[in-house]
Parts: sequence; C-alpha cells; structure tokens
Amino acid sequence: MSAPDPLHQRFVALCETPSPTGSERAVAELVRADLEALGLPVDEDSAAAKTGCDSGNLICRIEGSASKSVLLCAHLDTVPEAGKIEVELLDGVYRSRGTTILGADNKAAVAVLVEVARRFGGSRPPVGVELVFTVGEEDGLRGAKALDREALRSELGFVFDHAAPIGDVVIAAPTYHRVTADFLGREAHAGVCPEEGRSAVQAAALAVGEMELGRLDEETTANVGVIAGGTAANVVPGRCRIDAEARSLGEARAGAVATAMVEACNWGAGRAECDVDVEVSTYFRGYRLKTAERPVAIATAALGRAGFSATAVTSGGGSDANAFNATGLSCVNLGNGTFANHTPEENVPAANLDSMVRVVEAIVAEAAAC
Repeated sequence: MSAPDPLHQRFVALCETPSPTGSERAVAELVRADLEALGLPVDEDSAAAKTGCDSGNLICRIEGSASKSVLLCAHLDTVPEAGKIEVELLDGVYRSRGTTILGADNKAAVAVLVEVARRFGGSRPPVGVELVFTVGEEDGLRGAKALDREALRSELGFVFDHAAPIGDVVIAAPTYHRVTADFLGREAHAGVCPEEGRSAVQAAALAVGEMELGRLDEETTANVGVIAGGTAANVVPGRCRIDAEARSLGEARAGAVATAMVEACNWGAGRAECDVDVEVSTYFRGYRLKTAERPVAIATAALGRAGFSATAVTSGGGSDANAFNATGLSCVNLGNGTFANHTPEENVPAANLDSMVRVVEAIVAEAAAC
C-alpha cells in the first residue's frame, strides 16, 4: 500500500518485512540503510552469536550539544506471523489485511526512532542520542541481555514497547521465570498390558492439577501454556512435557510460585510412578522506579510538552527496560499507542505514529534540561 510520508512509508515497509524472533536480518538491513542514508554510523554488536538470532543489535549514535546522552530503544523482532503480512489503512488505523499480526510491536517504535533521527538532520540534538534496536526481545529479551553495557554511553534510557495509550509510563514490571518439566514414564500397549506402563501424561496432568494458575494476586500470575506428549491413543505415553511460567512484580513472590510449580511436578511424577526433570530459567528480573527518578520525571514532562497526560502504571509484561535496569542503566518503558499486540487484531492509529515522534523529540529536549 502507499503511505503519505516517510514515517508512514517506513512503518508499512517494516511491518511487511517478516522478522520473527531469530530472523531479524532483513529488517535490520532496512533500518541500517535508512540511518546510513542520513549519514549516521551504525554498529552491529556480537549479540547474534550469543542469542542464536541471524542479526546482532544495532547501535546508532547521534552526537549532541551536551556531553550526556540518552538511550532510545525499540526491538526488531516480532512474534511468529501466521502468513504474509499486508498492511492496510482503514479509517485512519493501520491493520493487517489478513489473519496474522500487523507487526506494530515493535515496528511502530522502530519507525518512530528512525524518523526522529531524520528530523535531527545535520543539526546536533541538545543531548547525545543512542538509538538501540535489539533482536530476540520476544523470547526472553535475548538481544538486550547480550548487549555490552560498557558499549553504551547513556546513564538513562527509554523503551517504547508498551501496547497502551500514549501517556502510560511503566514504573514497575515483573520478574519472569520459565518452568519446563519433562516427565518420563514407561510405554506399554494400552489395550493389552496397560498395567505395565507408566503414563507420563497422567503425571503431567496431576502436576498441572496441583498448581495454582491464573491471577494469583494483584502482582502475580502463573500459567501452563504447553502440554505435549504421547505417540498414539493405544500406547501408554512414556514422555510428556509442560512449559509453564511464573511472574510477579515481587521477585521473591515470583520465585516462590516457580518453586511451588516444581514441587507440583515432583508430586505428580511420584503419584504416577514416573520420573521428571524440571528446569527453571529466569528470563528477566523485574524493576520498580519511583516517580521522582530521572527517566520517569523526564518522560512525564515530555508527555506534557507533547500534549499528553502521564499515567504511572505497572505491567505484567517484560520489555528491554527490564534488561537495562538489571545492568544499572535506569530505564523506563512507555506506552506507544499500539493495541492488541500478538493478535490478528493488532492495530495502531496512524496519528499515533506522528504523536510518538513528538513525544520522543520532547524526551530529548527534556533530558537536556533535567
């Protein structure tokens, strides 16, 4: 489809270029080409070797009038698409024409950051700007976690990856643990000698039934997302696997829920006379920021300058801000005006792209004054 100006053309082109986690190279090259056409240097780090992605993170620095700098971040990858992405603009809103994602998560932010770089042109912004485009965000913030903190000059940052109205400022995000359990039983003919078998599916079912799932409290959730095992209806299943998660704004609470899941898996395996191997992986740590902290204060002032009211919120989702805060780089995640991410209903009003450009420009201006 045709779009009316460079920002919108870039957004459409980015969305229509597939980049599921691990396959970000094509989109990374589009972003690199746009930035280099502006005369800006672009570095690619070594994250590809650490993350299994086919591209590293991209870092583009714009020298400012002041020595201090701010980090502005968006991620290049998307969740898997269910088919070819074709973008359409209906009643002022960008959507996917088909039954797959749009890719506005996070390509709306990618397009906005490149547009901000274009608007700076040959002039120096009031502070230095580090544009960081990460890979592997949708699967455990892999790119941001692999980024060398020492390679960054900024002491504070802003991530634009919260699918919510413009104005939301995420001051707290959760710690996330992934729990994977492999149950091992014994196969047997289900009709001839089932008593000789040990059902791994039964063990997994008992374990899941013992778990407390859903919203456990205001800050905590737990879920079993995948259960898979067995080979045929007439075979007592010898193997079964479950993939689960525990997340909470309280790090200790997240750990306690993950531990309870492990205990449930061991209990279920014991009841079904099976073995189980359970692995707990910490995908990211949570963060909490006070409203007076610099990134929050700057974002609040910038939103006001751009004509929006700031609302401090907490989120059950993680973002690259989690990874940066874990390294000591104070960072906040902001609502970017996209909606229904990860679904075929994903959309972004066209006007929100222009509004987010104003917000980012205001952030740079406020960072110079703060």
